[in-house]
Amino acid sequence: MSDTTLLTTREPQYQNCLDIRDRKGLVGLGLRGAQVWTENPKQLLFILARYKFVAKMFTSFERVLEVGCGDGTGTRLVQQEVKHVTAIDFDEIFITDLMQRSDPEWPLVLKVHDMLQGPVDGEFDGVYALDVLEHIQPEMEDLFIRNTLRSLKADGSLIFGMPSLESQHYASPPSKAGHVNCKSGREFRVLMERYFRHVFLFSMNDEVLHTGFYPMSHYLFTLCCGKK
Repeated sequence: MSDTTLLTTREPQYQNCLDIRDRKGLVGLGLRGAQVWTENPKQLLFILARYKFVAKMFTSFERVLEVGCGDGTGTRLVQQEVKHVTAIDFDEIFITDLMQRSDPEWPLVLKVHDMLQGPVDGEFDGVYALDVLEHIQPEMEDLFIRNTLRSLKADGSLIFGMPSLESQHYASPPSKAGHVNCKSGREFRVLMERYFRHVFLFSMNDEVLHTGFYPMSHYLFTLCCGKK
């Protein structure tokens, strides 16, 4: 037994910190999460706030699909509120990283999958994609959305989140890289109304969610239900 396992914290409620360290080691962030924490820590807060919104909207859902999970930095927030999560990404590097850090106490189905190539097998009560649609070429967005909807139950709900078109004027070059399809709030709503009877548009500035003036929003969500 190492000397570290004999240590106790001054206040007993913090002893669990040592217990978890000794049982699991110090849990690290994934590829993307570690990069953000190193270069721009406050951005990690913004990312997690987006996932918290999804988690609360999908609370108690049975089966949920995340499209474009990256390294899974925020996925566990959704896992905390729903019963089962399947997470996909088209980049094998990120899925491999996430598999290597998987925790059996937080079971997660992981797949390398490109939604432009077809839907994910099965039907889900909720589907979400954060920071994905803006990377899809405009001429391919209908295919992407329709394949995504084929994985969603008829009475299911969908959440898409993306940086607003207006925010790109202030974004750094790394943040803008790959952003070929950002939208204004109204444009985003009109797009999703092609596929759903009910579309609820939300704004986010930093970690604050609101229903304010969309041209001044840094980030946009559409919460959609009633699949057409």
